[in-house]
Parts: sequence; structure tokens; C-alpha cells
Amino acid sequence: MNTRILTTLAAGALLAATAACGAQSLDDGGTSGAATGPAAAPATAPAVALDPAPTEEKAADVINAITPDKDLAAKAPASVRSGGLKVVSSMGYPPMEMFAGDGKTAIGFDPALARAIARKLGVNVTITDEEFNSQIPGVLTGRYDFVISSMTDNPERQSQVTFVDYVQAGAGLLVKKGNPAGVAGPKDLCGKTVSVVDNGSSMELAEDYDADCKKDGKAEVNILKFPGDQEALLQVSGGRAQATITDYVVAASKAADPKLEVEAIALDGTESPWGIGMKPDNKELIDSVKGALDSLIQSGEYGKLLKAWNLDRLAVQSAVINGGK
Repeated sequence: MNTRILTTLAAGALLAATAACGAQSLDDGGTSGAATGPAAAPATAPAVALDPAPTEEKAADVINAITPDKDLAAKAPASVRSGGLKVVSSMGYPPMEMFAGDGKTAIGFDPALARAIARKLGVNVTITDEEFNSQIPGVLTGRYDFVISSMTDNPERQSQVTFVDYVQAGAGLLVKKGNPAGVAGPKDLCGKTVSVVDNGSSMELAEDYDADCKKDGKAEVNILKFPGDQEALLQVSGGRAQATITDYVVAASKAADPKLEVEAIALDGTESPWGIGMKPDNKELIDSVKGALDSLIQSGEYGKLLKAWNLDRLAVQSAVINGGK
């Protein structure tokens, strides 16, 4: 699930959308070699000096300890071996994607996983911050190798890109600390006030829960709609709403902040895969990313990355291609 909705773009508009966007290339916390790369790879490429993870990255120790898989590295696309991985994401969605204190370095689980995949392939990575709706066009025009940006793998997007799914993410509730309203799940929302982001997946869930309450002859859910998560959360903090619905990753991040005095409750049954999106005809890259992710899962390094960001609940057991239904 993702409250940020990707507008389906006509094929003819893809180039224009990409050319018009204002992207910001982010310092990866190490040398700048990943941004340009050599013009061509030699027949036998020397080992690349891998950039260290940013110091503010919670999973930095895990990332820096990852060593290249020689077999995977040898099978990576020539463009990746010579110039590194070019990745696009959208900062401002903690704990998945955010800026470090310098306001330009990407940290969070998605940048951490991108760096880990790059290390498995023995290359460096450039992570560019770009508006969500411009990311798939950027991949399709070859500006980026892949997008990793809390993007739900669904059939609509599968018509444009091929996904390698890397987490299972669902919705969650945020309630006041101590849960004074006694909300444990959707059935407890009948007769209560819930705040949501307008026109997002959280609103759709709230409307579904309201319909269920009415169907069961119970009091309706009073739904308050707001432009963003922060406004919706303020309704809970101020006592106007008993709960807010959001992505579980957002709920977990907010609950980890003692200043907010809120608790996160997972909404079981709402999980869906989030995927790393690539150009469908780039089979070599798709196989490389899938292989790197499977290697990270099997080694336990993937689990450590999740744990560093308190996202253990999102773990998958293997890398699946286009698992969204």
C-alpha cells in the first residue's frame, strides 16, 4: 500500500515528463565517482573502491560489511559494471526515504537496500531525489536503472515496469499512547472518529470500515480528511480523532518518537508487495537485482537492514518478480 498515487502516463508523454522534472542528485556519502563513472569498462575490470554508507544511515555498519558476490558482479549489465547503479527515489517518507542532516544525502531503508544491492554487485550507486510521478518515466527512458521508493507493485504499474518485490507493507493505525479509546482493529472504529489523507489508500480503507460498520448495524465511522499525514496525526494528538490510518511504516516511525506519544497498530490483511521497478526489457538488470536481493536475504544481511530501521515486520522470504495482484 502506498498513499502516494502514481498517475498512469501515456507512452507518448513519458519522455516529456522526464525532461520536465527537476531532479536532485544526492551525495552518496563517499566519493563522487559513482555519479559519472568511466566511459567504458575494460575487458577485465579492476575492483571498484566502494563508497562507504553515510554516517547518519542507521544500517551503515551492515552496508559497509557487505562484500561483492563475484558471480553476481560478473553477470551484471556492462553499463552497471562501468558506471555504477543509477537509482531514483523520493525523499520525505521516513523511515523508508529521507534526507540526512545535510539536507542532500539519502538515508532510510530504501537507500540502504539500494546501497546493499550495489555492494553485492561490486559497484557504487548514485541516488537521485525526484518527484514520485516522474520516477517510472525516468526508468523507461533510461535515465535511471531502477526506482525504489515505497512503490506498490500492482497490475497497473506492471504494465510499465517489472518489479522485484522487496518488502510486504500494509496499513496501520496510530492511537494515543495507552490507547484510551481501546482500538485494536477495524471493528473498534465503529462510532469513532478517524482522520485520513484525502484521496489516498487510507481514505479508501476508512470508507470500507465505515461500510462494514453500517452493514453490521453499528454506528458509522466519522471520517475526517486532510491533505497530508501530519495534519491527520494532529487530530489524534489533539483529541479530535481516536485514530488515524496510514501506512504501517509511517505508523511505526511515528510511534518510535517519544515526543509524539502515540502507538502503532498493524492492520492485518492489508499487506501488499512494494517493488524495485525496472524497464521490462532489461532482463540482465532484473536478474542481477533479484539475485543480489536473494543473496542478501539468504545471508541475513537483509534482515539486519530491516532491523536497523525497526521494520522487521516487512520482511519477505525471497525476491519475487511482479508479485502484486
